[in-house]
Amino acid sequence: MRISFVIPSRNNLKYLQQAVNSILDCYDTNHDIVLLDDASTDGTWDWIQSLEGDHFVKYRNEGSDRVGHTILYDKGVEISKTEVFSILHADMVVSQNYVPNLLKHLERKKVVCATRVEPPLHPPGPEKYVRSFGLEPEEFDKDAFSKFVWEYEYLKQDEVTDGIFAPWCMYKEDFQAIEGHDKLFAPMELEDSDIFNRMYLAGYKLVQSRDAFVYHMTCRGSRFKDGLEIEAEIPLPDGTIWYKPKDSEEYKALRAVKFKEWWRKWGCNVLHDELMLPIVPPRYDIAFKVSNCSLQALAVLEPWCSVISSDANYAQWLKEEQKKTMFDMWKRVKPWNAPLENDIVVEFDMKRFTQESYPIIQQLSQIIAQSGEVGEFELDIFKIRIKSLTTYQDKLITSSDPYYTDQLL
Repeated sequence: MRISFVIPSRNNLKYLQQAVNSILDCYDTNHDIVLLDDASTDGTWDWIQSLEGDHFVKYRNEGSDRVGHTILYDKGVEISKTEVFSILHADMVVSQNYVPNLLKHLERKKVVCATRVEPPLHPPGPEKYVRSFGLEPEEFDKDAFSKFVWEYEYLKQDEVTDGIFAPWCMYKEDFQAIEGHDKLFAPMELEDSDIFNRMYLAGYKLVQSRDAFVYHMTCRGSRFKDGLEIEAEIPLPDGTIWYKPKDSEEYKALRAVKFKEWWRKWGCNVLHDELMLPIVPPRYDIAFKVSNCSLQALAVLEPWCSVISSDANYAQWLKEEQKKTMFDMWKRVKPWNAPLENDIVVEFDMKRFTQESYPIIQQLSQIIAQSGEVGEFELDIFKIRIKSLTTYQDKLITSSDPYYTDQLL
């Protein structure tokens, strides 16, 4: 089966060249490569234009500002010409049997991801292998990586486990059925966790092929730059060292904004099991009613509920916060005397709020699910009144659902 590799890139030329060369080095080269340049200034578009052959599909964001992977992945799928596509990061190197070792597990309503091999720049986990074959293309040890792949393709032949993360492949029609990525998370950060939640809620089977390998140079172009700085060397329980890189300032700023958007949408933290299979708690319609509420407290609490009613003088803060979000803040933030018709109302005094209170806010949906009944109860400083235990997480599968769109500008 012919597939399309969908690869966005911004100012990542040497990594992109390496990724494309690894695809061309596959045993089966009868595949399309969709290359999307995000307003790069490093010669990326000139290089893409120089590539010859009908199997290259090319697109450029001509604007001066980046639009991000969230937008370009969907554009790449849209202009792809095959039934099946594979999302690939520009800083990944695919193994020669990558395609057949994914496709042998693929069917409709199923998403198959590969197994990452990474240098120790992210915390380890059972879903990947931590091995260093180089941090930059010019030092990549192709022979050593190939030797590793040959050994583990044999040891893990045909093995699958549950789980999902990049890179992954699926049918184009299934991707478009859930309307692709949510533009809420453009230009980047948490767009992958969001779509994984929605795939899971849509009933798609999410699996990892344990003999399809990529080497991942780890977040080049968004989080870490060429010649990245190591921030700390952290010993792990198994005796190995995790080298924590220094995040870019752009990444840290976007991360702070996009996590708030995530909490507003999902009402919980990003949750998954040890193999990265999503865990999606119930999404309830929750209102907070908070007395003695400062603006600092309001900023912390607001993303964790559907509506917050407080005695804070919030007008100017609300105007500034609205510039950072796609949610309609005027629907979310209410004065103290506003009537609250939400399914669940949580009332508390901010003067009694302690360090132990915040984890309860973060896990409120799980706590309410365990309570299991309509009525009132108290927990720590919180008085919780439940009128209905209706859940709304299935209303978040597509970004055009009226329940969801009604919350946005």
